[in-house]
Amino acid sequence: MSITMDTTLASLVTNKRRVSALKSLGIVTVGDALTYYPFRVTEPVPLRAIREAAPGQQMAFAAVIRDMRVVPMNARRGYRLEATVDDADFARSRRVPGSTARLTFFSYRKSYVDWVSMRLRAGTSVVVSGMPSEYMGQLQFTHPEILTVAPGSAGTGAGLEGYARGAASGNGAFAGSTDPYASAQSAYPPAAAAPSGAALKYDADTVQEALTRVCRPRPVYHASSRISSEHIHETILGLLWMMGARTSSTPDGKLAGAGSADIVAPTTDTIAVQNGEENSGTTAESGAEALSQSIPDVLPESVRKAKNLMHRAEAFLAIHDPASTARFKEAIETLRYEEAFVSQTSLLKARSHAHKSAAHSCPLVTDSLRDQFIASLPFSLTAGQQQVIHDIAADLAHDWPMQRLLQGEVGSGKTVVALAAMLQAVDAGYQAVLVAPTQVLAEQHAETIGRMVEQLKPAIPVTLLTGGMKLAARRKALAAAASGEPGIIVATHAAFSKTFQAPHLALVVIDEQHRFGVEQRESLNAKTDDGTTPHLLVMTATPIPRTAAMTWFGDLDISWLTELPGGRKPIRTVVVNEADAATMGRMFAHIRARVDAGERAYIVCPRIDADDEGNEGGSGVSAAAGSARGRAAASGSSARTAAGGRATRAAADAIGIDDPYETFDENGETVARPPLHAVAEIADRLQRLPQFQGIRFATLTGRDKDDVKTQVMADFAGGETPILVSTTVIEVGVDVKQASCIVIFDADRYGLSQLHQLRGRVGRGGTNSWAFLISRAEPGSPAEQRLEVIHHSLDGAEIAQADLEFRGAGDVLGDAQSGGKSSLKLLRVVKDADMIADARTRAEQLLAADPELAGEVQLAGAVLDFTRGNETFLTSS
Repeated sequence: MSITMDTTLASLVTNKRRVSALKSLGIVTVGDALTYYPFRVTEPVPLRAIREAAPGQQMAFAAVIRDMRVVPMNARRGYRLEATVDDADFARSRRVPGSTARLTFFSYRKSYVDWVSMRLRAGTSVVVSGMPSEYMGQLQFTHPEILTVAPGSAGTGAGLEGYARGAASGNGAFAGSTDPYASAQSAYPPAAAAPSGAALKYDADTVQEALTRVCRPRPVYHASSRISSEHIHETILGLLWMMGARTSSTPDGKLAGAGSADIVAPTTDTIAVQNGEENSGTTAESGAEALSQSIPDVLPESVRKAKNLMHRAEAFLAIHDPASTARFKEAIETLRYEEAFVSQTSLLKARSHAHKSAAHSCPLVTDSLRDQFIASLPFSLTAGQQQVIHDIAADLAHDWPMQRLLQGEVGSGKTVVALAAMLQAVDAGYQAVLVAPTQVLAEQHAETIGRMVEQLKPAIPVTLLTGGMKLAARRKALAAAASGEPGIIVATHAAFSKTFQAPHLALVVIDEQHRFGVEQRESLNAKTDDGTTPHLLVMTATPIPRTAAMTWFGDLDISWLTELPGGRKPIRTVVVNEADAATMGRMFAHIRARVDAGERAYIVCPRIDADDEGNEGGSGVSAAAGSARGRAAASGSSARTAAGGRATRAAADAIGIDDPYETFDENGETVARPPLHAVAEIADRLQRLPQFQGIRFATLTGRDKDDVKTQVMADFAGGETPILVSTTVIEVGVDVKQASCIVIFDADRYGLSQLHQLRGRVGRGGTNSWAFLISRAEPGSPAEQRLEVIHHSLDGAEIAQADLEFRGAGDVLGDAQSGGKSSLKLLRVVKDADMIADARTRAEQLLAADPELAGEVQLAGAVLDFTRGNETFLTSS
């Protein structure tokens, strides 16, 4: 059976429950499994005789079972199995006296106890790895890892002779070996015990082999309640065997070769081994060749050799079956550089392709509409706005499409810059489209822009087009766009429908937190009759560190607006422990006072209602994936399930956290956390408080229809319902100048960039404003540390840097938030800035010699995959 990176696990793994559990982690194909990287690798377990044991310190040793008994636990259900082991032979090899210890197992299941009893019969040679403790004066190992060793010539005595000198050092090194694990067998998964009446299967042929297996470093994966890290590891190693790996990773830099250790075939209850495959390709050389063919290298050979990197197949093996921690780190660095090289090659190709396309030239004219507009503004532009407008004007004058990312703080005046650009396009006789993510925001933009341009001569038509319009109004708007008359069109996703036509479209502005994928770009490109590509301006208020922006948006020219217009007062940020009832009460009294003064307040909750089944344990819910690292970013933002999988868009709509920061214990298991607060629940609770007697509340969620959202926002802005309880739907550009307070429940579960954006919803009218971050974080926890960052800073760049360091690049930059898979799993755009720069330089050299990558087929495929997975331009409020 030919297995590739695209082969589905369902066709290989016989345990369907395991297939389902892996799918919940986002692992569907062999490629998903191999790129599901461990978050750490354990240190090698030292070899120690029983007499050398130190309570609380991990150790491994070889011994013989002397006796074993099963004791029913009378006080409670279940059984206790105790086995006494003697390490006389092993201790002699370490030149210390032998001793005994007790191995103890507890279980409610008789079947488990019977299985352990069968393996630990008196006289059986075993290798034990575990944490010693003392109980009733005797050394005890509770639930240690046990490997049984086959008897005979390869049994205990023979296996221990090799330890006579080298092992005495206590570091677990084999005699005569430069690496403690260089020549031992790594036989995952362990052989299962045979059924009653059948020959017993042993875990290892020799003691040396068994000691190596328990001592060598082990990868630890983010797991969930449905599947453990060990079972994830077992599955991945089984897949590597099926793809041709017959030897474990060796420390000499070779994939396989003479003297390498064997990886035995997985059992049929784990992997669907095909007939004859158990004995096929068992030589080291054929195994290396087979694995290399199944996992071809992506990096050009010249780059790999120049950087002294591993082959891709070799790196996967060294990560999932490392011979040493140093080997593991070397493999991680190899795949990290691969991500840097693929991403930079992709961005450079996109930039080159854009410059080859044709676009409408929109040069400035005398007494231009743009200059009239700027002169009519009741305030002076900041120096930053003037510079960006100048740069965009120069871009629009070219006959190839502008591709520019405008990143600015909330309230920094991005809309003014965008309108100046659109007026330049209209002045040249073309159409401009402003795309907003919601109907509410589109209506706000249309009203604001109409008001700003009403005094200009000649008159500028402003057309609103949304999916929620009545049929007659929608037809009128579509007809206006299809006429090709110069003007401004403000649209939602309706701009991507087949009925929308703008034959003279010259400029597209993407505003707010909208995911603008390659298919949607092509859709708008197709709206022009002459085949030109519109100029593109993407705006975002999501704070993005410059190194991150250069990494992800390297195909765009980037402008930053860092100055805020005058008149805006700093927002006071207060972190409130939800358990502190007194402070919570004072906060609500303060909000009532502000409402009585004619101001407004937002109350933000991450969930719509308490019955939402979205997994708030995911890494990103944007709703992650939910998020989407997301991230999910949405995680996807969508919500990342368990430990890395991503949920559906429905879950995304239900949970508005862009990264709930899933936490794991030291073994990679997810840690349960209290449920997230819901809009319906909080609205009901707050209306019953004495502080809010006589105050009308409104609720707003992503599930509400567009006309309902419009009415709710109108009532909120007008003061009929001065307190709005909503999900994070308000972060996308809602602009109510009277809003002075925002309360964010479960703030410890949000990403810092999202908190910064939500905080920017208040203080837009020049009044004093407050942001209250309600937290259930434990004192001293990472969640509390994150909130301290936003508590003490209003600097978006500083917050973005901290967010990037806390949760990684993908989530901050929107991968998880879009719900798609992350193409960057290892690359750290801040720490790896030098690596990214090196990769960009080498990618430029490669593309100069081979622009179409005709000589690098695997790299070309990886670039295409990267583009498909990341052709999203992050925008925000």
